[in-house]
Amino acid sequence: MAETLLLNLAQSVIENLSFLALQEISLAWGLERDLQQINRSLKAITVVLLDAEQHQSRSHRIQVWLEDLKDVLYDIEDAVDEFDSEALRRQVVKTAWNSTRKVKRFFSSSNPLAFRFKMAHKLKNLRLRVAEIVKLKSDFGLTEGVNDTQVVRRERKLTYSFVDVATVIGRDEDKEKILYHLLNPVDVENVSVLAIVGIGGLGKTTLAKLVYNDQRVNSHFEMKAWACLSDNFDLQEVLRKINEAATGRKCRGWGIEKLQAFLRESVSNKKYLLILDDVSNNDRRKWNELRVLLMGGANGSRILVTTRDNSVASLMASVPPYSLNDLSYKNCLSLFLNCVFKDAQDVKNYPNLVKMGGEIVNKCKGVPLAIVTLGNLLYSITSEHEWRSVRDSEIWKLEQKEDDIMPALRISYEQLPTYLKRCFAYCSFFPKDSLYNDFLLTYFWMAHGLLQCKNENEELEDVGLCYFKELCSRSFFQDFYQFNGVISCKMHDLMHDLALSLTQKECSMVTATTQQIPKNVRHLIFANPNSLHESLPKILQGLAGVRTILPFGYPDFISQSFIQTLDLTRFQFLRYLELRYSKIETLPEGIGMLKHLRFLSLYYSEIRVLPNSVCKLQSLQTLWLKGCNGIEELPSDMRCFISLRYLSITTKQKRLPNNGIGCLKSLRDLDIFSCENIEFLFEDMQGLKRLRKLFIGNCSSLKSLPQSIKYLTSLELLFIRNCENLDLEMEEEESDNQTQLRRLETLTLAGLPKLVEFPRWLLNNWTDTLRILTLERLSNMKELPHCLTNLQEIRIDECELLVEDLSKIPHVPQIIIDDKEFRHFNPFLHRTC
Repeated sequence: MAETLLLNLAQSVIENLSFLALQEISLAWGLERDLQQINRSLKAITVVLLDAEQHQSRSHRIQVWLEDLKDVLYDIEDAVDEFDSEALRRQVVKTAWNSTRKVKRFFSSSNPLAFRFKMAHKLKNLRLRVAEIVKLKSDFGLTEGVNDTQVVRRERKLTYSFVDVATVIGRDEDKEKILYHLLNPVDVENVSVLAIVGIGGLGKTTLAKLVYNDQRVNSHFEMKAWACLSDNFDLQEVLRKINEAATGRKCRGWGIEKLQAFLRESVSNKKYLLILDDVSNNDRRKWNELRVLLMGGANGSRILVTTRDNSVASLMASVPPYSLNDLSYKNCLSLFLNCVFKDAQDVKNYPNLVKMGGEIVNKCKGVPLAIVTLGNLLYSITSEHEWRSVRDSEIWKLEQKEDDIMPALRISYEQLPTYLKRCFAYCSFFPKDSLYNDFLLTYFWMAHGLLQCKNENEELEDVGLCYFKELCSRSFFQDFYQFNGVISCKMHDLMHDLALSLTQKECSMVTATTQQIPKNVRHLIFANPNSLHESLPKILQGLAGVRTILPFGYPDFISQSFIQTLDLTRFQFLRYLELRYSKIETLPEGIGMLKHLRFLSLYYSEIRVLPNSVCKLQSLQTLWLKGCNGIEELPSDMRCFISLRYLSITTKQKRLPNNGIGCLKSLRDLDIFSCENIEFLFEDMQGLKRLRKLFIGNCSSLKSLPQSIKYLTSLELLFIRNCENLDLEMEEEESDNQTQLRRLETLTLAGLPKLVEFPRWLLNNWTDTLRILTLERLSNMKELPHCLTNLQEIRIDECELLVEDLSKIPHVPQIIIDDKEFRHFNPFLHRTC
């Protein structure tokens, strides 16, 4: 099944090869013939891939053939990236500095003749490998097919509530039985434990959420907390999760003794409810260690456990477990139809589809996750052919266990457009119960080249957000909520298992017991790296094709010595490097050799020095230095980051110099955060022609903004927070009456005590475009601007002098003051002529 990713990979490679063959760099070096020949061969293979996928489960030879094809496709992709990197290097040499001598010296390690010789040899080798694969194709009798037929479907609107009660069907009786146990005395210890048991996807977590959010629970318990444990029952990690859930306090980096003491204190003599979701631990010793710490709660405290395993329930529960049954056929059909159709009239209009829906529901064995997934797959699709293809899919016929719902999930995966398949599969690189968000996944997918723009005017960030929303609408994610414009969510464990099954041959978890890693592995996830120092060089030998390095879970333990032992320079094709919250203080000088690196995160690490060689990473798209409070100064050659799209910084500098960040013409997102010493920003901000988001926060010494901020013509979101010495007033210029911030849609001003009235330069710029305005903790601001004709939403929080000034904005549809929502309806705005 992992080979279903190949079509997307092959199409991406073919597209890149076609573009590369026309580039000046390949034409000048006489390499276009090899590129074109490889391209033609791959096209011949692509037309039979769908048939190969369907037969590979029955033929070992086809499985091997597909694995060989995948390896050569990845190698071709790496070769294409080498050409792109060389083109970027030349661009830096040509444009990044007036002093070309300095730039040429900076990039002197790249020899054009040596590069040409190396690439000619590499392309010849790839051409021969592809030719051999094409030759074998004819031995299998594969049939050519049409690739990726698309069905027009409407996108379902996302909801952000933790659980939508209205969409839960058939669990009212179960909910009341659970509540009865939680709210009434039982003849056991002060703290009783009840387990909900059932197969995966049956709705155990949904039922627990219904109970957890019930108003009777809120009024009955003094404290409640929710901790999802998934596969990991390491006591220290479990304690951290429970403590953070119960108190809201971050416990990252705490030792186990401190965590134990804090938990005892938190629950002592309090009547609490604790949900332990998705527990798989059946080690009695581990449970007893945790149980002792939780027994200090007041009489009536309850622990509710959800698990798939009856042995886990027997081990943990102090009362008989609650076995959750399948949904009845009637409830299943209702749930399915609710997912598929917009209203009852649609149900009446398509009786044939309703009949087929009943047959599909029968195959789902009463499991809500399977029903919702297939229902959302068919949402708004009225083609009987498409419904029939789901009902009659060969996947239903595969050997499966009695309670296996994977066929339903696999069908939903198979129905994805090819451009989404790798995006979903790559989500498996993150641990179960991870919190995904739209912008992280966008830049993660971008780093791996998974985002495809339809035209040159489309932004990769917008494409990534569309991909994310489409996966959400198809139920590949769940538990959505929104904060500060960022959509976060989780993935059901079974969905994660499905994604993992797709990438298991190209992704490897490195642990203390790892002996050897297959040479074709492209993605590495490290667990407990401190235990790997001695064995690491041997384990990683020959893994030059690795593209991803990720720590497993919370990476507090990544140390300077681990980075040195890891030897990043061995991974010449690395795209994604995650080192957030690490203990490293400096990056190795050789970091500049990773010319394919697109994503580097040192988020909240202890980094103190960034070597100037990091500026050789001309392919870098994302650099996160937010929360790196030890950085004394940013590298001097930052203008060489010509591909950088997202930059977040924390630095001890007093001033950000010109000819640095202001030269990053590709930058779309800039965060300047907790730079406590900064008094002035760079004056050449007008160079950021494509900047869409600007966040300036927690810069207590910042005195003013540069005049050039007024000329950010692509800016859409501007956030300025907690800058107590910032004066937003500026001297007016003749051009200020012209609209320069002509795309600004969202503005947030918060924690700015010097702000008394809106600066004129702002009012002159975004009067016509602003849609959302947020004003928080502006203690001295007295007036609201009255000329915001297109404003759709205004939020005011802790701004006492502004509350009485709402008469100036009667046209705004939504007004929220101190978290209370007020709606205005002005009949004059809705009058018809």
